[in-house]
Amino acid sequence: MNRILVVDDEKLIVKGLKFSLEQDGIEVDCAYDGEEAIAYASDNDYDMILLDVMLPKLTGFEVCQKIREFSSVPIIMLTAKGEDDDKILGLNCGADDYMTKPFNILEVKARINAILRRASSSYNGSRSKGVITCGELKMFTDSRRVLVGDKEIKLTSKEFDILKLLLNNSGRIYSRDDLLREIWGSGTPADARTVDVHVRRLREKIEDNPGEPKYVFTKWGSGYYNKR
Repeated sequence: MNRILVVDDEKLIVKGLKFSLEQDGIEVDCAYDGEEAIAYASDNDYDMILLDVMLPKLTGFEVCQKIREFSSVPIIMLTAKGEDDDKILGLNCGADDYMTKPFNILEVKARINAILRRASSSYNGSRSKGVITCGELKMFTDSRRVLVGDKEIKLTSKEFDILKLLLNNSGRIYSRDDLLREIWGSGTPADARTVDVHVRRLREKIEDNPGEPKYVFTKWGSGYYNKR
């Protein structure tokens, strides 16, 4: 059974999401402010977090940043703000996806199922592959851990999936559209800037000097690649 944390101070929204998700056999915990959300996330193992931006005590952006200090659980941000800057800020804070209120519950569930399927497929398909090595970087595909030297790097699920795709297909150049299709899935509302934000954030975590990368390279005008 999958387990999801829903974080929103609007109790009617939480009640509706909880009811609908439980109809699909998902276990749901609920938090109504930023501090409560962090406490739940640190004390429990979740398959996903649905996180509102406008929260009491701490904003969703602050909550996302703090959770990313100890967990790579997929996070979908739910926000009444539809401006691109807010979406980019959410992605920079570590969110994997975002949806703008008012949202269709069927679309929310479709996004959740797509992410959970990819995570399950990635885990099951990688169990026999073990470790991918590239210079000082080691990716443990079964436990979804990444080490650079002796330092463990905390990646979001999207960052991990991008890196894994590039490492497994060394030399192949993936355009932004390729990555959107492979990582986010066909029909995603995400755009090229979403890919750029995730790649930039990934480089900041794994590269000694993001301006002179050793793991994730750019082919100008074409896309991103790895060369082992």
